[in-house]
Amino acid sequence: MVERARREFAVLLGVFRRTAVLVPVDDESGSPLTGDYGGVRWIYAFSNERTLARFALARGEGDREWSYQGWLGARLLDAAVPAAGVPCGVALDVGDEGEGTLFPPVRGVVPERVAVDVVAETGDGN
Repeated sequence: MVERARREFAVLLGVFRRTAVLVPVDDESGSPLTGDYGGVRWIYAFSNERTLARFALARGEGDREWSYQGWLGARLLDAAVPAAGVPCGVALDVGDEGEGTLFPPVRGVVPERVAVDVVAETGDGN
């Protein structure tokens, strides 16, 4: 069962890496919108405008205009995550009950140099 879940996640990760997603950005800095939870910074990403709108409503911010950019999932994982400078992953479609997916900062998802499981194994923070 665990092996099956790993295979399914690998397929999902491959699709995500090849797919353009919507990334809300901070209007002042132009940086991707993030949230911190459990010692990890999560970059918010959305499959479409509908899921982004549900996220905005869940935050009580549905009445304002949301700026966003289109990013490939691979660019988020390979460039934005390492640029965060802290343990960071991608939260896809959060606020879309039962449909969200987390891409955590672990080996095989993000570059090894920023994967928290590699750092924990080696004891090396670099």
